[in-house]
Amino acid sequence: MRYAPVSFFVALLATFAMAAAPQRSVIISWPNDTPDEIVEQSKEAIRKAQGVITHEYNIIKGFAAQAPASALEFVSTMSDVYKCEIEEDGIVTTQNGKE
Repeated sequence: MRYAPVSFFVALLATFAMAAAPQRSVIISWPNDTPDEIVEQSKEAIRKAQGVITHEYNIIKGFAAQAPASALEFVSTMSDVYKCEIEEDGIVTTQNGKE
């Protein structure tokens, strides 16, 4: 009987752990003078952490994403000069709920 190498099981557990990590739905934005390279590096960091870019904005310098908290923490520290804002994504209404 052949057994799979230990590295296979380690990889399997790591994949399961990444899939089980809770993801937050957020909007990440930067000041308009932020270089595009910083925004692109942030997107790549989120993708590498198994996150997803759900929308790219044209009006503001930013994007919406679903990503694990660890990736969002990393993105928030990528630049000392150009600080990003990370906000929870959600439904915005102009009504106060009363009709």
